[in-house]
Amino acid sequence: MFVVIEDGSHQYTIQEGDTLTIDYRATANEGDSITFESVLLANGGGASSIGTPVIEGASVEAEVVEPEVKGEKLEIQKIRRRKNSRRHTGHRQKYTTVRITSITVPGLEIVEAEETEPAAVEG
Repeated sequence: MFVVIEDGSHQYTIQEGDTLTIDYRATANEGDSITFESVLLANGGGASSIGTPVIEGASVEAEVVEPEVKGEKLEIQKIRRRKNSRRHTGHRQKYTTVRITSITVPGLEIVEAEETEPAAVEG
């Protein structure tokens, strides 16, 4: 089963057990629970549910793994031509890492894929 959620201005395709890096949450501590209410689409194997714009009553629970993670450094350099004047700064965005613990979508039947053994090839 996978769902598409919206957090801030980003959309994420997730499954239960996935680890996700979201925008920084200043109030989040390690082990806290975060609930995402904006579930846009859910697919349970055979059945799908599409929200208009969100699925009513659907939610995704996540546990905070790392409350503060820094992204890659963005280098900013401004050079003024013929003046021998330049400015160099940088920026590192903060993120929060969460692990998806449960997905709840009312009215969606989850169809698990059956494992089959590969057919023997006679040669």
